[in-house]
Amino acid sequence: MTLSFAQLQAQLKPEWGREHDGNGVDFDLLMLPSLSVDPAQIALITGAHNYEERQLFSLIRLRDPGVRIVYVTSKLLPDLVVDAVLELLPGVPTTHARRRLHLFDADDASPRPLTEKLLERPALLTRIKELLRPGRSFIACYVVTELEKRLSEVLQVPLLGTDPALSWWGSKAGSRALFARCGVPHPPGSALVHNLDDLAEATAELWEAHPDLARCVVKLNEGISGEGNAPLELAPLQLAALSAAERRRTLRQALEAIPMPPPQWRDLVVQQGALVEAWLAGGEALSSPSVQGTIHPGGAVEVLSTHEQILGGASGQTYLGCRFPADEPYRRELMRHGRSVGEALASEGALERYAVDFIARRFGDRWDIQAIEVNLRQGGTTHPTMALRAITTGHLDADSGLFLSPTGQPLHYVASDNIVDPHLRGLLPVDLVDIVAEAGLHYDPARLRGSVFHLLGCLSEFGKLGMTSLGSSAAMAQTVFDETREALLEAGAARSLVQG
Repeated sequence: MTLSFAQLQAQLKPEWGREHDGNGVDFDLLMLPSLSVDPAQIALITGAHNYEERQLFSLIRLRDPGVRIVYVTSKLLPDLVVDAVLELLPGVPTTHARRRLHLFDADDASPRPLTEKLLERPALLTRIKELLRPGRSFIACYVVTELEKRLSEVLQVPLLGTDPALSWWGSKAGSRALFARCGVPHPPGSALVHNLDDLAEATAELWEAHPDLARCVVKLNEGISGEGNAPLELAPLQLAALSAAERRRTLRQALEAIPMPPPQWRDLVVQQGALVEAWLAGGEALSSPSVQGTIHPGGAVEVLSTHEQILGGASGQTYLGCRFPADEPYRRELMRHGRSVGEALASEGALERYAVDFIARRFGDRWDIQAIEVNLRQGGTTHPTMALRAITTGHLDADSGLFLSPTGQPLHYVASDNIVDPHLRGLLPVDLVDIVAEAGLHYDPARLRGSVFHLLGCLSEFGKLGMTSLGSSAAMAQTVFDETREALLEAGAARSLVQG
């Protein structure tokens, strides 16, 4: 009998969501790192299909000897890239973990979601299904869309993730509704609209309710990593001197020129909607923290981490990297709000990873934090946390929010997906390993410091890679990050001169 998606989800077991359960778990995990998001968003990512490597740190599950993992990618992963992660796993021989890891690929580097490619290859799906034990298998993925839901039904394997029917809670409008429901502070903003005339009206009403507002931000309802956000300067428009009708005409013209990253953003306003939100300014310091959690089968909520996000790009809204953990003055408040949002999501039936992004402003000795969006998927902070958990045997202290090593030493890290330089182009992963080894900057578990890498598939073609640098303090983690980056760029430049 063929089971429906809901019937398959009912097979999920609470222990399947917990990393290194240590209680004799016995299951097969199909890891599906598909970037199943809007094609316009994928087009903005250099080397998009290589981002499927970011979930390699999910191999942490192989620390449990009863776990087998099937990892699928668009193109075959080089052995060096896979072994570099396996060799970091404490407590399990690499050869033992490697025997329980099965790699498959679609041999298709086109800029389409991996799940779509798999659904086009029934023979490949048959080979994968033959490895997955009925009743002991589940799928984990970056994000759950109708594509992943369909794949779950085709394979007849449950999926540890949120039903796409609940995806509204991860949109900009859904996030604001969730914050209001949970009593989590968030900026003033508008309802969702679907054309520029209504967006101009919403912006005018926001300013009229807050006439001191000098800037606002326009958000596509389904934008990711800040790529669907754009600021709108209100102060130069001198709105107070205009009549209501003139104000709306002026705002309508200004909206036409906002620097929204997707070139077809006006069409996306019609398709998915957009809203406008107050830009939070003022204060003596400003930061962009976030909190991450997971919802286990059965509804238990676990807060996993907090971060300071590193933002940049043309609008200052694009995610570039992060620091763990978030700053101490508001870390516990972040965790409290994160748990509240997670429990509300769990009551709706959400599962697995979620994150909440905030803006924090300091006024004297007081910090004001405002929530700005919820993400119902893995994100840029997921794989650094996976890396930390994969290469240590520590745990997150639920009270302080610090990650403690087995000896009680706090661990910190700095991570980025966006180390890009022309001198890195042409370097192979083996060259990177040589450079880091010679500089003594690879992660050393004895010293609890060093760097680990991802996105190595982007290195030779695009001169781009990702890196997580760990240390026993925030300053040490930043030093390791800076020293590793400098060593890579210097070595890349030297090799370029030799080749030239």
